[in-house]
Amino acid sequence: MTDTLTNWAGNIAYTAKELHRPHSIEEVRALVAGSRAVRVLGSGHSFNEIAEPGSEGVLLSLTALPPVVEVDTAARTVRVGGGVRYAELAAAVHRHGLALANMASLPHISVAGSVATGTHGSGNANGPLASAVREVELVTADGEVVVIGRGDARFGGAVTSLGALGVVTALTLDLEPAFEVSQHVYVDLPLAGLDHAAVAATAYSVSLFTDWREPRFNHVWVKRRTDEPPVDFPWAAPATAAVHPVPGIPAGNCTQQFGVPGPWHERLPHFRAEFTPSSGAELQSEYLLPRQHALDALHALDAVREVIAPVLQTCEVRTVAADEQWLSPSFGRDTVALHFTWIDDTAAVLPVVRRVEEALDPYEPRPHWGKIFTVPSAVLRERYPRLGDFRALAEELDPAGTFRNAFVRDVLGG
Repeated sequence: MTDTLTNWAGNIAYTAKELHRPHSIEEVRALVAGSRAVRVLGSGHSFNEIAEPGSEGVLLSLTALPPVVEVDTAARTVRVGGGVRYAELAAAVHRHGLALANMASLPHISVAGSVATGTHGSGNANGPLASAVREVELVTADGEVVVIGRGDARFGGAVTSLGALGVVTALTLDLEPAFEVSQHVYVDLPLAGLDHAAVAATAYSVSLFTDWREPRFNHVWVKRRTDEPPVDFPWAAPATAAVHPVPGIPAGNCTQQFGVPGPWHERLPHFRAEFTPSSGAELQSEYLLPRQHALDALHALDAVREVIAPVLQTCEVRTVAADEQWLSPSFGRDTVALHFTWIDDTAAVLPVVRRVEEALDPYEPRPHWGKIFTVPSAVLRERYPRLGDFRALAEELDPAGTFRNAFVRDVLGG
């Protein structure tokens, strides 16, 4: 590539020899079949080298493919192209009176890239975004199109696949009838005496935010479906002004607060689709661990908050329901997710990331695949009981390792 291509945050500069933006599935098939090493670049919201194919490899961007969004109202499903982002998908689905069960905090991320890395929203009963997928269409290393759906023995490895199986050109997702959500924000929730289980069960989706400068949560975002009972939140006071997840930043690009009802896709994300949430001047880490350890993990972080706070913008605490994707960080266990938005300074952040991992290690955290982490791959492999099955699936669909870059090879081992 003649111009330097980076991820959204700018902390990763890709070394691929070529970047291709094919305009058709036929072009994708030809490019893949003619390349030795391929990785797909989604919306660039990963913070590590998961998309890096290496200096002899090829990067594929699917943004030039037709933006397929085919809604089947009778079946309550949608077939969505590999380059489509959640904001585009959600608006189209809503026009048909239907909805996705959940969304991530950012609607700007690609659907295929999100489910491939285990991205999620929040809510005790809400699984990761991959939980909505019922069928995957991908182009494998020989240029063939393979379709893997629920009921196929390979399905548990096909969705949260780290891009290791092929180029995902389309996904079919489950939908449900459209619903409205009201978002309420509460401020200054103390860690002392926190009943995390009760707080997380308050509504359909709940997020706690702290800057770890004090043993408290700056604010709690509570997203209630309007077809569910009113929110009862006796632990903290309602906000009197709109807030941003990062203290001190104006809230203009955030979704509507103060309990004003609105469509699901305009409330479940934290940020409005028509605004860029930030400049990308940040780094991110996230760790997912068994939900029963949530309170112990929070106190473990509080014990090292003087180390965390100087390089932290905000820390978000969410819950995720267990799922069955073999490489999902929520595989087989109801989860609490601890997300860190750091300052844009890798040298200062990495030692703190290691300190956070040490504090959380007793609870067997699984890092988000698209974030910064330093957990050794040998340790990660112990935390994924179906990793061997995934390795076998990758060998079946990609025997030459066309899609297995250094990141994936390190994760899979063997």
